[in-house]
Amino acid sequence: MSSHAQNRARVIPLRPVPAAAPGPAPAAREPLWRDVVGDVLRRERLAQERTLKDVAEDARISMPYLSEIERGRKEASSEVIAAAARSLGLGLADVLSLAQMEIGRRGTAASRTSPARASLGEVRLAA
Repeated sequence: MSSHAQNRARVIPLRPVPAAAPGPAPAAREPLWRDVVGDVLRRERLAQERTLKDVAEDARISMPYLSEIERGRKEASSEVIAAAARSLGLGLADVLSLAQMEIGRRGTAASRTSPARASLGEVRLAA
């Protein structure tokens, strides 16, 4: 065995990667709400060239918590999302609208052609 091979550490992944099954590729999963909202908040913060610390202090939430929200690790309450949005000069409706557009952009072909989606056009609000 070479000395180079001896010095290599064995890496054990935290989440094992499943082996690819033979056959057609699986359909892409729809994005999670927390991932999309986190992406929206992070994009806006970076566009404003602000730090996590600055936004977190202004929103009165902890910097680690805001980081976890941005990374889609935490499902934030509407109050926390609104506070982060206000800190960025946005309203909650702005974040929701941007998230909706992002979900539409990321939408999978399967969700666009599913029977459930087609029937959404037929839903009418009761008066």
